[in-house]
Amino acid sequence: MMHLPILPILLPLLAGILLLLLRPLGLQVQRVVGFALAFALLLLAVWLFDVALAGSRQVYALGNWPAPFGITLVFDQLAALMLLVTAVLAVGALWYAIVTETDAQGSHFHVLFQMQLFGLNGAFLTGDAFNLFVFFEVLLLASYSLLLHGGGKNRTVAGLHYVVVNLVGSTVFLFALGALYGALGTLNIADMAAKVAALPAEREGLVMAAGLLLLLVFGLKAAMFPLYLWLPVAYARTSAPVAALFAIMTKVGVYAIIRVHGTVFGADAGSLAYFHAPWLLGLGLTTLVLAALGVLAAFRLRFQVAYLVLASVAMLLIAVGLHSEAGLAAALYYLVHSTLLAGGLFLLADVIVRGRGAYADRFDPGMRLPHHRLLGGLFMFAAVAALGLPPLSGFFGKLWILQAALGHPWRWVVLVTVLLSSALLLIALARSGSVLFYKVKDRPDAADPVLPAQIPAFGPSLVAVLWLLAAIPLLVVLAQPVAGVMQQVAAQTLDASGYRAAVFDPAAGGK
Repeated sequence: MMHLPILPILLPLLAGILLLLLRPLGLQVQRVVGFALAFALLLLAVWLFDVALAGSRQVYALGNWPAPFGITLVFDQLAALMLLVTAVLAVGALWYAIVTETDAQGSHFHVLFQMQLFGLNGAFLTGDAFNLFVFFEVLLLASYSLLLHGGGKNRTVAGLHYVVVNLVGSTVFLFALGALYGALGTLNIADMAAKVAALPAEREGLVMAAGLLLLLVFGLKAAMFPLYLWLPVAYARTSAPVAALFAIMTKVGVYAIIRVHGTVFGADAGSLAYFHAPWLLGLGLTTLVLAALGVLAAFRLRFQVAYLVLASVAMLLIAVGLHSEAGLAAALYYLVHSTLLAGGLFLLADVIVRGRGAYADRFDPGMRLPHHRLLGGLFMFAAVAALGLPPLSGFFGKLWILQAALGHPWRWVVLVTVLLSSALLLIALARSGSVLFYKVKDRPDAADPVLPAQIPAFGPSLVAVLWLLAAIPLLVVLAQPVAGVMQQVAAQTLDASGYRAAVFDPAAGGK
């Protein structure tokens, strides 16, 4: 039990090494082993989440070097929740890649997939800001190759844009860490929180500037305005299973804001307490408006789904920017909903595209799709969930966020922005559904491309879509217990003093 915090990091790391060694045995062996290990990671994540809810934080000192001198892993309820969502998403994305043979379009897909999970899980568990930078680089390195998997001009251009933007972000990350280390003498998150709580007045300006630089970096990872332009192109141009896995990537940035800023600049930070919250709320509202306009203006289905991801990130930024326990609990509920929905939407969009032949994902009226009733029903279901309309989980998530905003000074700005953006999303998705499933031709014109008689691997690929979209009704049916869990996770996350005690007190942290 004392080694629990490191298991979600070790499993994908060793899986990646094993898959690299198994590569000479062929792709089929890599598929079986890779999927089995991804499912094992899911079972581990379920067990860890249950352990986290039943107990206190657990701290793992790598090499047995005590904090703040060594690297610590902190396993708490928030980290366990992120591990679980990532594992569920990974199983669906990997299954889709296998049954559609997307993994055969390039080399080392399964190795890179596991390395991506290694970086993600490490980022969720680390208790050290510099180690967070290292895990960011690991997951970004894997994502660069996965984004380009399969090649092509459009994918290469999007990949280069993605690489350059994130390299700049990594450089700024180092500048911020250097400034914080110079001012505080530590990069351990718990130790930084303790130092900020007793910070001399003459150093507050430097620490605030470094904190804003960190917010800029995490905002870049989360695709926050004005650093969001890389996301629609990158997510729309890559393969569907990679885009589905990338649905968690923007949430890493939001998680980093909650973990680092919420702990270091939380309620105990004196004059710096929640100084970042107005910035976060204002930029989140701006991101939401621009994301809604992007969904409305999108001329292709994949781009529209990418902008929907951006809109979901904006809702999370707004909820976190309210800096309240109710706002954070609502954000966590909406995070689970939006991440799995986005993954399912990317896979569903790819199924639709493969059934449209040369029409691809353009919003041009074409011939009737194979299985059009089933696909149309799934699209409508996902659209209602994305819009936040009753009775699906998106409605509960948005309503909870709006309820949390009622006690905030910006409540009217939040209410008006969220409702107007939802109206724009409704117009856009209604138009898209009409073009794809209603404005269809019964007989092809002479210039129309020939549609495939059947969608390749339709049944198996639909399993992955249903696997991810099944979270939507589950979050409705289990809304009350899930809401209770999210409130419990939020309360522990906002307990910065408890976090510090767990890291520095072996008895409190179960070290």
